[in-house]
Amino acid sequence: MLLKNGIVVSGSGCIRQDIRMDEGRILQTGAGLNPLEGEEVMDVSGCLVAPGGIDAHTHFDMPCGSIMTSDDFETGTRAAVAGGTTTVIDFSEPDHGASLQSGLDRWHEKADGRSFTDYSFHMTVARYDEGIEEEILSMIRQGVTSFKAYTAYKGDLGVEDRDMYRLLSLMKKHGVLLMVHCENGDILDVRREELAAGHPADISLHPMSRPNEVEHEAVSRMIDMARLLTVPVYIVHTSTRQALKEIEEAKEEGVRVYCETCPQYLFLTEEKYHLPGFEGAKYVCSPPLRSSRDQEALWRGLKKGIVDTVSTDHCSFNYKGQKDLGLGDFRLIPNGLPGVENRLELMYSQAESHGLTYSDIARMTAENPAKIFGLYPRKGVIQPGSDADLVVIRPDSSHVIDAGTQKQYVDYNPYQGMVVSHKVQHVFLRGQKIIEDGAFKTDVPAGNYLLRNTLVR
Repeated sequence: MLLKNGIVVSGSGCIRQDIRMDEGRILQTGAGLNPLEGEEVMDVSGCLVAPGGIDAHTHFDMPCGSIMTSDDFETGTRAAVAGGTTTVIDFSEPDHGASLQSGLDRWHEKADGRSFTDYSFHMTVARYDEGIEEEILSMIRQGVTSFKAYTAYKGDLGVEDRDMYRLLSLMKKHGVLLMVHCENGDILDVRREELAAGHPADISLHPMSRPNEVEHEAVSRMIDMARLLTVPVYIVHTSTRQALKEIEEAKEEGVRVYCETCPQYLFLTEEKYHLPGFEGAKYVCSPPLRSSRDQEALWRGLKKGIVDTVSTDHCSFNYKGQKDLGLGDFRLIPNGLPGVENRLELMYSQAESHGLTYSDIARMTAENPAKIFGLYPRKGVIQPGSDADLVVIRPDSSHVIDAGTQKQYVDYNPYQGMVVSHKVQHVFLRGQKIIEDGAFKTDVPAGNYLLRNTLVR
């Protein structure tokens, strides 16, 4: 197949050229390519042709107490590809105290044969013991080269500092990456208890229970560990200006710290927690939405290159029947937001107004995740030999985000009513046309599991 006359977007620039695809790979790029005999041609004049998005932070079919996230791998990846994302990396979680292998096996059962995107897994690690090194090596042999630990949720997922340090040391030894959810769990646990003692139904207490300092302290602590061990570390869902400053200073010193943020911290603020009635529950996530000052700092961080990736932390719960489990106590509201379907349209639409280029967006939503997580140059770039994962985006195609038309299997959209100027028109996964003119061309999930490489040391 030949795409003609598009503006091809890469992390280094934009150029008008044609793209030839064959057998799932990009075969040729260049200006003025002539169609081969019998070759299908699609004219994409006036459109951007960007690398298919890589969302390195999703939670599909994830247990949360007695419930599950409303999106499983079929609905979640269907929404992802509708929004131009062609690869997701989801978080597999073993039960408390169980083997890493049991978690990986369970996530394969959830995803295999049900994914509309290509997919891979991170592995959550909540313990350090004499057998964990061999378990990590087994994960690496099965293509899992990134692991996640939590400084919060002690007694369940949380990892104590001494074990976090040891885990980081193992990551360095074997050339893999530790991702960290950074909140001071001890402080937030106390604050939640104290604040709920007065008016537990008050949703505005949620951000107060997890203030900026809780994130900043944990980020600072993880950076210090990474500095001591000279090992890379990846900070997930950065939301505060203080944490961002800490990351910037560490990068200037040469510490290999990767910074992720999410659309909810770029497009929404903590004012949502003051909506009337129970509406604020739709926006309860961890970390919580922050102030406009934090939001402005994150946009500056994108422009300066401090933020490396924009992923969604897609973790969907229905407003009715799930979020309302916390109707009388904000602590019981399931934490998480949907967003895998809207990420690329939001980011490409807002690039210019925040001093960013299309290349910046492609870098943060595709190229950088591919490089950081061992998928480059197979993914994340438009060049001969790479997978033909492409998203064709039409600028100046204004439309309104509406839960009524979304593919995400959830009964609301946190970006409801927002006007976006860029629209995902066509999507190709390994050369297969999945979306054409905004409509699905297939109902058969075609996603493959991706074995990922270890870090370059």
